[in-house]
Amino acid sequence: MAAYLIADVKITDDSWVPDYAANVHDIVHKHGGKYLSRSGNITNMEGETLDTTLIALLEFPSVDAAKAFVNDPEYAPYAKARQAGAINRFNIIDDTDLAGTIPYLAKAE
Repeated sequence: MAAYLIADVKITDDSWVPDYAANVHDIVHKHGGKYLSRSGNITNMEGETLDTTLIALLEFPSVDAAKAFVNDPEYAPYAKARQAGAINRFNIIDDTDLAGTIPYLAKAE
């Protein structure tokens, strides 16, 4: 079952970004993940606008794979640098349908 990591980031000190961008992609791939988007082109369509610099959407083969990426010791120094230079929200969702009415999605339990 696919899982998606949604990273909502407000950069407060961008000194960590070049090293992070150059190295984290390979760690994501190590866990079977891939970036679907990593963009600062954010258009708020409804609700309160978040003070966000970029949103990254990553796909992993499972929730466990996404968690393994986040908890990988190789990723830890990059995560620490990001946490020191940004305000972050990381969320993982799976590919289930909570309402159970979309036929191509699995029904959530």
